Amino acid sequence: MKLLVSWLRDFVDVPVPPDELGRMLSMRGFELAGIEPAPPPASSEDAIVDVEITPNRPDCLGVIGLAREVATTFDRPLRELSRNRPAPLSLATLDVGANERVRVLLEDPALCPRYAAAVAEVTVGPSPAWLVARLHAAGIRPINNVVDITNYVLMELGQPMHAFDLAKLAGSEIRIRRARAGEKVRTLDGTERALTPDMLVIADGARPQAIAGVMGGADSEVSQSTRLVVFESANFDAKSVRITSRKIGLKTEAAARFERGADVGAPVTGIERACALLEATGAGRALGSVVDCYPTPAPRRQIRLRQARIARVLGETIVPALVERFLTGLGFQASKTGDSWDVVVPTFRVDIIRETDLIEEVARHYGYDKLPVTFPALQTPPEAPLPSLNRDRRAREMLLRAGFTEAVTFSFIEKQAAGLFAADAELVPVANPLSEKFSTLRPSLLPGLLESVRHNRHHQVRDVRLFEVGRCFTRSGGEQSNVAFVWTGAARADHWSTDVVPVSFFDAKAVADVLIRAFKVTKPTVERVQIPYMIPGRTAQVVGTPTNGAESPSKTRHVGYLGELAPAVMRALDLPESDPVFVGEFDLGALASFTSDVESRRVESLPRFPSIVRDISIIVDEYLPAANVRGTIRSAAPATLAGVHEFDRYQGKGIPEGRISLSLRLTFQSPERTLTDAEVQQAMEAILGALVKAHGAVQR
Repeated sequence: MKLLVSWLRDFVDVPVPPDELGRMLSMRGFELAGIEPAPPPASSEDAIVDVEITPNRPDCLGVIGLAREVATTFDRPLRELSRNRPAPLSLATLDVGANERVRVLLEDPALCPRYAAAVAEVTVGPSPAWLVARLHAAGIRPINNVVDITNYVLMELGQPMHAFDLAKLAGSEIRIRRARAGEKVRTLDGTERALTPDMLVIADGARPQAIAGVMGGADSEVSQSTRLVVFESANFDAKSVRITSRKIGLKTEAAARFERGADVGAPVTGIERACALLEATGAGRALGSVVDCYPTPAPRRQIRLRQARIARVLGETIVPALVERFLTGLGFQASKTGDSWDVVVPTFRVDIIRETDLIEEVARHYGYDKLPVTFPALQTPPEAPLPSLNRDRRAREMLLRAGFTEAVTFSFIEKQAAGLFAADAELVPVANPLSEKFSTLRPSLLPGLLESVRHNRHHQVRDVRLFEVGRCFTRSGGEQSNVAFVWTGAARADHWSTDVVPVSFFDAKAVADVLIRAFKVTKPTVERVQIPYMIPGRTAQVVGTPTNGAESPSKTRHVGYLGELAPAVMRALDLPESDPVFVGEFDLGALASFTSDVESRRVESLPRFPSIVRDISIIVDEYLPAANVRGTIRSAAPATLAGVHEFDRYQGKGIPEGRISLSLRLTFQSPERTLTDAEVQQAMEAILGALVKAHGAVQR
């Protein structure tokens, strides 16, 4: 908000130069955007102060609101409006409904709690130089004296106003009602705007003449031929104005004030000030009385403020006289009762709801810099962190150790991108998206991660390892916490001693193993699965068998999946098909079901007795999962089998079609004695027999 310092001085004596004034306001919670010299013919001592008003302080969107802050800071009296301007016009007793020249019908008091109007006789022409200068400084374009006065009141009191040409109102009537289906209005900017029944309009006896709280209509605009005007000054529901302004795509000074919460006590004051300015500038005079439709006056909010509570919250005992001075200066009525005050909140302070808000007002004007730097004493021990925090932290730590970088992507994505990873029936649309790019809640973490891969690839970054911990949304599954990773490029960093090895399915499986071990998934198995956006045969799901909790030990639980992204999806995401992308996504809830947050650690001594290693190569079916082979080996082997893993897979010359050669390394060891070759050979024969029987294996 921009204003001339001289305008501020109409209300309060400012005993400091403009730069000191700006510093003072910034220390009271207002951000100073800048100070500019006032344009000629203003005094050299004058200046334009630009203050950023926070959304919770609509009372300071007028000069008088900032003047009130300055007066309280310097303990100066706040003058009634401007001492070098005529006092507010004293009008007749307020009538509800109609006066001698205009009739007002308030049909929707829920969206318009108060509506005031007055008729004035005017001579339309240019505004005086001092008024034009102040509007220019505030960034408002002067139009004519009548319209300029309404804008002047807007900037001075923070109360939006509008002027209708009375001759253009059908039936000399004003109706505050909701728009009817199919109605339109041409606003002052010359645009015809379609209205919907949830919008509040100001209409005459025939049609809408303004969009309530946003902008007036061109059909009743004040012109050079206007002789009688109707001044409108009202209070509109903040939510209604905000929704209407957004729907029609029109942001105005009036809407900016109403949508934050305007003062319900200001409409009549605004009209009185406008009428006084009419007479002061020679633009006209008021006719008749002010119509004030206020069917349900809002009760004044009263809050108990305790002196002990101030000391506890601020860590400083504030002298009661200072507390009363601050509150009174800011417009509150404070009555002392013992060690507390009964504080009546003025209608212009819509942000004051509870006792803590009043304490903040005291702290602002006492000075945050004077408050001691102390921490409040803990009365109760802090609550234990949510189990999900430890769960998510564990997943992050493991993937960071594996060489991945964490990404944070949007939960809102395009419907087209979401449709690649879930059926349309599963997608959850956003009711009021900012744009089509954010129209759907993500059904998976992969769309955001793959968009990050695309961004990196387009910037010549070939090797990308990313992961994300976040939430996904589907109609059948609801909200679910997942961890996902993407990996493309080299399997390990380039080095002169080795060739570049591209990432493979088994590298992705190693990442899955990291998570499986971290969460102690019991009896994990990797099974073949078909997923539409993955390549068949290069995709697997991980399942485990819970052994704790309420679930049956025999019931397996799906944990996640991994594999290579399908070429069709790569093309849709504008990723080069020459470099495969391996992905994985795991259900954090399922992973956490296998382990508790507090785990006992078991320490074992190093083996005292040597191990014996034997290799075996077998020919098996091409599509036989390696996990099945390992399971058969463990079921047939004695307890001395300490480890088994695959170290080679061959398919080609010398191997029958549809078969592969699989080489495994078996480690035998006993914690009690040294094994003999005969014992190990007997175990190997039993294992080979089981493989032949279960899988038709042939030893090479």
